[in-house]
Amino acid sequence: MNKLEGKVALVTGGTSGIGLATAKHFVAEGAYVFITGRRQPELDAAVKEIGKNVTGVQSDASKMEDLDHLFATIEQEQGHLDVIFANAGGGEIAPLGSITEEHFDKTFNTNVKGLLFTVQKALPLLPAGASIVLNASTTSVKGTPAFSVYSATKAAVRSFARNWTLDLKERHIRVNAISPGVVPTPGYNLIGLNDEQVQEFVDSQASTIPLGRVGTPDEIAKAVVFLACDDSSFVNGIELFVDGGMAQI
Repeated sequence: MNKLEGKVALVTGGTSGIGLATAKHFVAEGAYVFITGRRQPELDAAVKEIGKNVTGVQSDASKMEDLDHLFATIEQEQGHLDVIFANAGGGEIAPLGSITEEHFDKTFNTNVKGLLFTVQKALPLLPAGASIVLNASTTSVKGTPAFSVYSATKAAVRSFARNWTLDLKERHIRVNAISPGVVPTPGYNLIGLNDEQVQEFVDSQASTIPLGRVGTPDEIAKAVVFLACDDSSFVNGIELFVDGGMAQI
């Protein structure tokens, strides 16, 4: 039987990269999946690419009214939610000395505030035994030039996993964080780099990874499936690094 047969899952930021790859794997494992995205054309394209057992809901994780609409839709269409992959997030390059209040607020509003309220507003829909997976990053434990605000948000995400594991223990809901390493996705272009700069960054990072290469969204998605399904039924409160060993040495 498929690992997520009959389950209902939510993937925020599911229109590209790791989110889209994970949504595809969830569906392949038998789940019905809701995905979110801020832009309707990209959302429609992702739904078409996934092909079946999927609903797209236009939603910005940093906006409370969007989250309310999202969970009202899930409740109306499916009545409950078994798996959350809180994946929506992003960041931009800003070295210390040129960080603006706008940059700080934008990054924290999506990566921290948005993630927190995504999970909190989902709680009434979660049965005992549900699984919550938070998308963190190796940047929370490894310094990255000009990326301190983003890295701080991911450290907060890791802290959420530890604390929410305790908050939800009476409900037997598992909370884990996954920390991808260098995984090129369309999001890399959004941090302020052009295609050539992205490639230069990827090439420079590959030499620091013990496996000698960067990762793929598909490899991260497979790890998220593990944390979402009963294969990890005794895994709780962890940070699973999927980074080729980069942050481990």
